[in-house]
Amino acid sequence: MKTKKMILSIILSILILIVSQILAQIIASLLFVINIPEFICNMLNGILYVVIAFCFIKLLCEKFIKEDMSNYCIPKFQIEVKWIVVAIVLPMLVTICYLLFNGSFEENVMDLNAKLSLVSAGIFATGFGAGIVEEIVFRGIIMNAVEKRFHKKAAIIAPSLLFGFVHIIGMNFNLLSCVLVIIAGTMVGIMFSLIASETKSIWNSAIVHAVWNIIIIGGILNIGTAFDEYSLYSYILETNSFVITGGEFGIESSVIAVMGYCLVSLFVVLTERKKNALY
Repeated sequence: MKTKKMILSIILSILILIVSQILAQIIASLLFVINIPEFICNMLNGILYVVIAFCFIKLLCEKFIKEDMSNYCIPKFQIEVKWIVVAIVLPMLVTICYLLFNGSFEENVMDLNAKLSLVSAGIFATGFGAGIVEEIVFRGIIMNAVEKRFHKKAAIIAPSLLFGFVHIIGMNFNLLSCVLVIIAGTMVGIMFSLIASETKSIWNSAIVHAVWNIIIIGGILNIGTAFDEYSLYSYILETNSFVITGGEFGIESSVIAVMGYCLVSLFVVLTERKKNALY
């Protein structure tokens, strides 16, 4: 792939992510205006986000890149069982680690409709919506476009750095928090990239990404230094150590989370080396 085509593919894929999210939100908002229950609108928002983005990416591959989507780690939908296990174990272990620290639980008192709205948004929009679309774009189009122009190492590292920097855009974080977010975002990006690259499928990295989002930031249990009004429950940590709390971004950029990303990345590398040694 030529450099110009690679750059345009990356730009177009990011635009698809943004446009798809906006369109899905507009449609969900219109449905809410006509008195469709908010939790159903949230569910449709997440589903539409994935469907719209997938259709646009398919057009991008067919009309501009002129290659099959499977060449970009977007094959027919199929997930290996071990990645479902990893998807559940990783965020649960991180959560358990935090519950070992001194802290206190606090319940957010709200009515049933508010709870349904919060949970549906966490599962469908923040979880599956963001998880799947970000994998299609970053580990599908961007990673493979870079690999076709340069090489695999660049394809693993470059999009992961971009993924890290994207998470500080529009955030009024201090310098230390920005550094933490970039490091953590890059490391989690490398983890997702390794899963997608070694399995040749973004669906495996997408399930890990989606379940992580649901459990860690989906609004069921928030772990941090203060009560979160957008979560059902809050576990308020007594420590103010930025390496533990993750600074202003939260526990996703903490040393505990980064260790989790590194362990899964190591698991991917060792698993693939063992598989290759058998053939």
